[in-house]
Amino acid sequence: MRAGSERLLARVVQVFGSAQAHHGYLFANARATRIKLLVHDGFGVWCASRRLNVGRFMWPQFDAYSTAQ
Repeated sequence: MRAGSERLLARVVQVFGSAQAHHGYLFANARATRIKLLVHDGFGVWCASRRLNVGRFMWPQFDAYSTAQ
């Protein structure tokens, strides 16, 4: 995952229309070994990243019939 804060912000704008203040956007690579968090704090954006040397990040599993929102 080579994207920096500018590219991640462009992706957020492409998908959601704009970055909302006080919201976070989480991105992961295909192998789920790296994540980046883009946060709009009301004044600007900051980007934090985490890489796992062993294992993978786990994502919640939702089925097609889930009523959780």
